[in-house]
Amino acid sequence: MPRARGKVPAHARHRKVIKAAKGYYGRRKNTFRTAQAALVKAGTNAFKGRKQKKRDFRSLWIMRINAAVRSVDSSLTYSRFIDGLNKAGLGVDRKVMAELAMHEPAAFTALVEKARAALA
Repeated sequence: MPRARGKVPAHARHRKVIKAAKGYYGRRKNTFRTAQAALVKAGTNAFKGRKQKKRDFRSLWIMRINAAVRSVDSSLTYSRFIDGLNKAGLGVDRKVMAELAMHEPAAFTALVEKARAALA
């Protein structure tokens, strides 16, 4: 019985990797071995990036909230504002507060007043 060589499945695997590496620079797009390594690296970077994006957005929201709090009351800091909200029993997440600070300044000012009252 003749030996079965895996030509067709191997070619299909190679073609799948080369297709996924489309748009890469140099040999990374058309040489199987380098394309495969590039895809593994890209996958790990994409995984890390999805985690990093969450940290970056939270940091951005905190910066926006801090700037808005200081524009309403210059003596109040971000951490004191969050402490005041917790003491007032207001559980508003940072994404929503950042949106309020940008698009609804009156509503955000009311939040700041409640936090300041809870601190006093």
